[in-house]
Amino acid sequence: MQNNYVLLNNVEHADLKVLEHYSPDSGDGAAAVITFPTEFENIQREYPILLRKTPDDGDYQAVAILGLQKGENLFLGGTAAESNGWTGHYVPAMIARGPFIIGFQEAAEDSGEPPQPMIYVDLSSNKLSRSEGTPLFLEFGGNSPYLEYISGVLRTIHQGGGVGRTMFSALDELGLIEPVSINIDLKNGDKHQLSGYYTVSEERLNALDGEALHALNQAGYLRGVFLMLSSLGNIEKLVALKNARL
Repeated sequence: MQNNYVLLNNVEHADLKVLEHYSPDSGDGAAAVITFPTEFENIQREYPILLRKTPDDGDYQAVAILGLQKGENLFLGGTAAESNGWTGHYVPAMIARGPFIIGFQEAAEDSGEPPQPMIYVDLSSNKLSRSEGTPLFLEFGGNSPYLEYISGVLRTIHQGGGVGRTMFSALDELGLIEPVSINIDLKNGDKHQLSGYYTVSEERLNALDGEALHALNQAGYLRGVFLMLSSLGNIEKLVALKNARL
């Protein structure tokens, strides 16, 4: 289905609601989702963080690993009545944003102001409803708590995109990024491999001189590196989730 993004407003969309449920049918079934340094603190508690190259320009981007094979999200499947379908505590921003994105609206020509970030909504999304779900706007005007939450999610994405590009470029310049391939053996004998990904070399990181480490720390990147490395322990969690479904 083709996307139909329009500028969100409280007149035309006063009664618009969002169905807060995650499922493969809603497009949430990817095994990996783009993530950003601005959410690494939350991501690293539950999901492995790896890097991959973008197909268009070959730049590095971070991804949270959600499954061991294509089209498999091991964090879907909450069945309780109050469940939103997501079994993890933190929903990655690119999934949590649902049918919303940040777009830029041009300011008046004579104002001299730069384009302003605004929230756009995909009216073709099956996560929207006029009759049921969580409202975007309060009955007598103003944003609902849910829309305020979405605004925060979109800020995480918007700000994180720029931070990620400069951070991974800096790591690459220092020769810290290396390819990684992770072999996984399941209890039923099946074997899987996470390939085509990259990570930060601990050996090369430990070999950096004080000046380089200080520069990474001053830029705020060193903490992100440590969060990425600590997140790799969550691969065992993915294996346990997968084994529990066999």
